[in-house]
Amino acid sequence: MPAAIDWYDANAKDLTTRYESLVSAEVHGWLLDLLPSGQAVVLDVGAGTGRDASWLTQQGFSVVAVEPSAGMRAEGQRLHPAAGIHWIEDALPEFRATGRLGLSFDLILLSAVWMHIAPGDRPRAFRKLTNVLKPGGLLAITLRIGPSEADRGMYEVSELELEQLAKAHGAFIERRVEATDAMGRSEVRWIQLAIRLPDDGTGALPLLRHIILNDDKSSTYKLALLRALCRIADGSAGMTITDDEHVVAIPLGLVALYWIRLFMPLLAAGAPQTPTNKGLDGLGFVKDGFRRLLQPQTAISHHDLRPGSIFTGDRALVLHQALTDAAKTITTMPAHYMTYPSGGQILEVRKVGRHQRPNTLCLDTPYLFSFGELRIPRHMWQALQRFDVWIEPALIAEWSRLMKGYATKQRGDLNYATLVATLKWSEPSRDVSMAREQALTLMARQPLRCVWTDVKLTPDTLDIDHCLPWAAWPCGDLWNLMPAHRRVNQHQKRDQLPAKEMLHRAEGRILEWWSKAYMSSDNPVLSGRFCIEARASLPLASSDSIEPADVYTGMQVQRLRLKHDQQIPEWLG
Repeated sequence: MPAAIDWYDANAKDLTTRYESLVSAEVHGWLLDLLPSGQAVVLDVGAGTGRDASWLTQQGFSVVAVEPSAGMRAEGQRLHPAAGIHWIEDALPEFRATGRLGLSFDLILLSAVWMHIAPGDRPRAFRKLTNVLKPGGLLAITLRIGPSEADRGMYEVSELELEQLAKAHGAFIERRVEATDAMGRSEVRWIQLAIRLPDDGTGALPLLRHIILNDDKSSTYKLALLRALCRIADGSAGMTITDDEHVVAIPLGLVALYWIRLFMPLLAAGAPQTPTNKGLDGLGFVKDGFRRLLQPQTAISHHDLRPGSIFTGDRALVLHQALTDAAKTITTMPAHYMTYPSGGQILEVRKVGRHQRPNTLCLDTPYLFSFGELRIPRHMWQALQRFDVWIEPALIAEWSRLMKGYATKQRGDLNYATLVATLKWSEPSRDVSMAREQALTLMARQPLRCVWTDVKLTPDTLDIDHCLPWAAWPCGDLWNLMPAHRRVNQHQKRDQLPAKEMLHRAEGRILEWWSKAYMSSDNPVLSGRFCIEARASLPLASSDSIEPADVYTGMQVQRLRLKHDQQIPEWLG
């Protein structure tokens, strides 16, 4: 950046003529309908001659113009003295003067600036920008694509780099526009990106960002707890209790289960979780139970740690002890110390009395609630459900940053590829063998029909379709697997959601399939698995028994969630 400042100081007069010849409303026409409404506060970073800052004040905005070049600031103040622009001398990535203002901005504009920030400084610069951007605010960045000029302190830019930075900070790219160069340079083109910091209007997303990015952390525990809650919100919300208007109750055993699942691959790879711990040593929840999960005689893969799984003998006892220790650590550490910025505990844990160690352990709702319940504010829970696609990448990025810092302090080497692999959530395998076996068994006794078209199926035309598509929501639960004609599944429906009308037309065939394939009284194990999986992943009404009609209603609600939260295209049949 210093080289760029010197160049702009030396060429301020000439640049002023060129910059002021352009009309801001035309240069930023791609952004017009995204501009904030009302009395917004706007930050123009790298404001140059103040051309854009002056135009923004004409829209009724209060504008802070950041410009590190004294020559350019002088020209801007000379040309636009009546615009009411607040000029400050500052530059990314430090942004000290801007941070001291104590302002949050509805819009931040970086026009032809990003290429002046060294690649190594960009993560810090992006963090500084999002720290002063209001929830729901917009960050507008233009990327210069073309040969760089070394004497101007320019570096190559990458659109992918910005996409990754946005994800890491819980933001998303709302608009992307390509444009030719307004000054007529044929070798230069521009990519214009509008990056939105989402806000659900409840204050939950700013609170989550505060915990993830700004809150004090002596370990990765807070991030692990939030990520476990993210995974539960995405795939096991049916196990929660939502009777309270303000609070959602989650089985503490389920939180502990996902906590263990997250930590097992990280600790097996030797990734430090505090500034001092090494390997399995120095972590409160790593006691005999957790250690024995990794030993050959009683080993349990983290892939098997999912609702509905059944364990017996020593493996049941070992897992029960590991869950007990994890639940205790969650209660006394991250749940206790996760607080609002103004103070006060966010999460509440309600414990129950002592429970017996089971000889056979089924990871169902009653067992997981036997550890107690973790109570989360409803608005935060809803944010995790609606925005986990943005929240979880931010958690992963911050978790990775902390572990790298811990490894550096310990003078250890943390392989990046290994880190990425161990942080990746292992989705369930795309296994349809059980559903296919049931379909072929039924087909041998009576006609089996495609749930979508009512066409009679044969072994050669049979496919097993994920009703709610795997590409959008990786769910291999039995209730989500339907017999369908191969042509329909592979060439028509593909990765689309069944439309409401399509699902309604197929209701009778779906209920009949569930009843005959899974709910038959002669196969209680399969029936039990069907019910446990449905309770875990679907929003079902609380009751002791589950009927196929209950599962169908829950599936309708989940389809609606995916349609509105992820904007998945619909299949009309």
